[in-house]
Amino acid sequence: MRIIRGKLKNKKLNFPINLKTRPLKDRVRENIFNILEHSTSFGRDIRNSFVLDLYAGIGSFGLESVSRGAKKSFFVENNTEALKNLKKNIDLLKLENNVEVYSENVLRFVEKYNFKFKFDIIFLDPPYKDKEFLSIFDNLKKKNILKKEHLIILHREKKTTELPLKLFNILESRIYGRSEIFFLKLL
Repeated sequence: MRIIRGKLKNKKLNFPINLKTRPLKDRVRENIFNILEHSTSFGRDIRNSFVLDLYAGIGSFGLESVSRGAKKSFFVENNTEALKNLKKNIDLLKLENNVEVYSENVLRFVEKYNFKFKFDIIFLDPPYKDKEFLSIFDNLKKKNILKKEHLIILHREKKTTELPLKLFNILESRIYGRSEIFFLKLL
């Protein structure tokens, strides 16, 4: 695991080797960022954006975002081992001023926290077996924490998720091995 591009290119990331977490593979992350950088469908640039990395794990998406010029990344994770590695990665990369970490259940976090600004990009990587994550979309809409030109990126196991299309538009989706990546916009 490493940072792929930007000011922290090729810096290694710590990650736990256990069955509870599933780090986003470098190849999938690189493809997501290539789509972000080159697609004209989204109207969203990673530079100077506020990124919310839900189910953050070791934080590879949010850390890559900061490396590529995001203003700030916010991480939400409640797995102790993943959090320990996330904090090690932040220290190792010296990004304490560019991130905030919340040790919290993602569903409770979205319900309870109020921010004074809006997010540009939200990345969700819930456990493949988790179906409760779908309630997050209702709460994101109610909380009004997304900019008008926002983008939600959802990582799921291919062909396993029925998405509530009344809540958002699927702008694009891609399959990489077992992974399916959805690029979404809330309605």
